[in-house]
Amino acid sequence: MVGTDGATSGVRRCIGATHTGKISYHAWGVADVIARTDFPDIHTKCIIHSKAGSSLHIPREGGYLFRSYIDLGEVAEDDNHKIRQTPLEEILKKCNEIFHPYTIDVQDTAWWSVYEVAHRVTQRFDDVLPENRDKQDPRVFIEGDACHTHSAKAGQGMNVSMQDGFNLGWKLGQVLRGYSSPSLLHTYNGERQQIAQDLIDFDLEWSARMADPEGEGIEEFYLKTAEFPAGFMTEYPVGLLISGEAKQELATGYPLGKRFKSVEVTRRTDATYPHLGHLHQADGRWRIYVFADQASPKDKGSKVAKFATWLEKDPASPIVRHTRPGDDADTLFDVKVIYQQHHHDFEVTDAPAVFRPKTGPFQIEDWNQVFSVHPKIDIFEERGISRDGAVVVVRPDMYVAHITSLEDTESLTNFFDPIFDLSANTPAAARPGQ
Repeated sequence: MVGTDGATSGVRRCIGATHTGKISYHAWGVADVIARTDFPDIHTKCIIHSKAGSSLHIPREGGYLFRSYIDLGEVAEDDNHKIRQTPLEEILKKCNEIFHPYTIDVQDTAWWSVYEVAHRVTQRFDDVLPENRDKQDPRVFIEGDACHTHSAKAGQGMNVSMQDGFNLGWKLGQVLRGYSSPSLLHTYNGERQQIAQDLIDFDLEWSARMADPEGEGIEEFYLKTAEFPAGFMTEYPVGLLISGEAKQELATGYPLGKRFKSVEVTRRTDATYPHLGHLHQADGRWRIYVFADQASPKDKGSKVAKFATWLEKDPASPIVRHTRPGDDADTLFDVKVIYQQHHHDFEVTDAPAVFRPKTGPFQIEDWNQVFSVHPKIDIFEERGISRDGAVVVVRPDMYVAHITSLEDTESLTNFFDPIFDLSANTPAAARPGQ
């Protein structure tokens, strides 16, 4: 059971989880409108402070639509949510008072609402009590507003909530397909609960700055923390899904536990320039990005060639070890190689077979996994990747999980083995170490 049923979540109540925090007793109206106006910055994101209150103005899609958050002021503690009955006309009147001497003559309203700022986070995101973590696997989960609520500004609610779903979704898929034991699902609460608390802490400061024109510059704060509401500031700690043996120095531009950041590369088969990260599909597969050493792709004795042979054939390789008989070689792992040479210097067929997996009903070689550097943007330089090569492992939800050298194959085996635990149907209490 996954409860995505909002701030008043019935699923949360059923599992006995507590939604703790506070309501600030400050109300805002919000409206998506099309309007005639003489306000010169109508197509610019801006924050307005005036004697009549504050407004956050955000241009939206289509060239005419915009969203305005309108400060409705403090709310009495015994208001009992009456403020939510504020009519649209009153919100628009307040909007014009804030924008004075400019006018906002609304022609159409696509959507509007009134909300009271609440900063709350649930102490656990599943049905397992803390004292039972070592003997019970979770079966009920909550996501989004069901486990964290905050002000509706900066886009953090949507982005953080979507990542709740991405984090849990691939883990459920891996367990339900029988590749991991249900104990993997403990990592959802372990990873996302702290992120939610970080979100609340961020939002408390953001909301305070929004309401205080005399405080430190809101523009500087927004730019400094822009990665957070976009969902990119998340950094998962070392654990089952983030390696404690990673060699960060081999790829300094891919911080361990953070989102994989894309760079343009050259795809050898068609000489186009895709963003490497944009090729990551939400299909539940792990990504193994192999950054080659400086040897020619034609060199069968190079470090990357030896690594490729190990990855394709060795019993300790995660591909060999965890892919089921009869499944395509890329069923669990999407393996890509990035060479340092210009794409004119080699053919796609020079790449080892593991980088050209046979897939589909006709077992056609996939030639779309072989890359070289972009002619103007060197990914090795952009992301601080060792010229001696490196292997970067990325989780299905696009977070960097492990970094190692082409020679250290043992660390790859050690990383994946406890994740692809094939005791998937064994009760938690009966498994070793539980």
